[in-house]
Amino acid sequence: MELDHANGVLSDLLQIIVERFRALLTLSKLEGDAVFAYVPEAKLPRGELLLELLESTYAAFRDRQLAIKRRTTCECNACRRIPDLDLKLLTHYGDFLRQDVGGIPELLGSDVNLVHRLLKNHLSEATGWHAYMLFTEAGLAHLGLSFPDAYAQIETYEHLGPVQTYSLDLHQRYQALTEARRVFITAEEADLVFTRDFGAPAPVVWDWLNDPQKRTRWMRGRTWQAGERPGGRTGVGARNHCAHGSATLVETVLDWRPFDYVTTEQWPMPKTHMLETIQLETLPDGGTRMSNTIKLEMDQAHWLARPVIRHIITREAQYKSDEIFAGLAQMIEAEQGAASPASGATSPASGATSPASGATSPASGATPPTPA
Repeated sequence: MELDHANGVLSDLLQIIVERFRALLTLSKLEGDAVFAYVPEAKLPRGELLLELLESTYAAFRDRQLAIKRRTTCECNACRRIPDLDLKLLTHYGDFLRQDVGGIPELLGSDVNLVHRLLKNHLSEATGWHAYMLFTEAGLAHLGLSFPDAYAQIETYEHLGPVQTYSLDLHQRYQALTEARRVFITAEEADLVFTRDFGAPAPVVWDWLNDPQKRTRWMRGRTWQAGERPGGRTGVGARNHCAHGSATLVETVLDWRPFDYVTTEQWPMPKTHMLETIQLETLPDGGTRMSNTIKLEMDQAHWLARPVIRHIITREAQYKSDEIFAGLAQMIEAEQGAASPASGATSPASGATSPASGATSPASGATPPTPA
């Protein structure tokens, strides 16, 4: 009975990881209780997107783990140890070869070997952490990320030499995500609501909606630039600046839930600010539905202008919905076609696992030695 229950629990949790990873990464194979995946470099123009994927994957893993525990009454050893299960996420960047043997694809190369060897590291011994994100120096540098509070450690392996790593405690991050205040504009309280469907996974749509450089490409007549980034990354308190003609608009992030929703505050005109929530929902066909809710807030003395202001913002939002987002959908489709695995682009990578069972899932990727 314990073996059956253990298999059911692990299968459920691994499915969560696989579903999350498939939205952005290519699944290479399952390795026991580990998931090995990679992503071509051309499909990951913004390194922060991978970090957001890893964090949201861990949050989904913990949420499911807690849900399984709540609904379990069995007292067998496997069920009692559900709270002990946890996740390691390892990310590396390097070179690999793809080889098909008997119709089974396999990634080969010293960087692939390295990321697997990193499953046996000394981080938990040094820190006491049971769940963490570990980045090699090469992976972190290529993603363009820096973590001032990361735990730095050198791992050494025979034939591979010393490897500099930087790691973050996922328990601490999960607590921060669950305790953060939520700011969400519902359809009932919104002054304006509209939706749009895209034929791409949520992480891809999220990146196009939030990356300032990409927003400049599809939001006609507007130039977006990243402003303040508390902690060195996008999150609550981050600001973006939008130049529109002679005017400059400041957008502040109030709530940041990667691949789920983002709520921002903008000041489109004097004495008036706008709260906007953009929420993403995965459709049965793998596409994404974007729901946009907008609420206006004005100084008390300015309330008489509300119908006029609402008309202006409604007209502009409707213009975005009908025309600009149609162009965005075409850009996303073109990007997805250009970055397909068949193009042979370079590959950073990531992976995951349940350390309680003694395994993990990293991944590695990079430029194939043969010309694309």
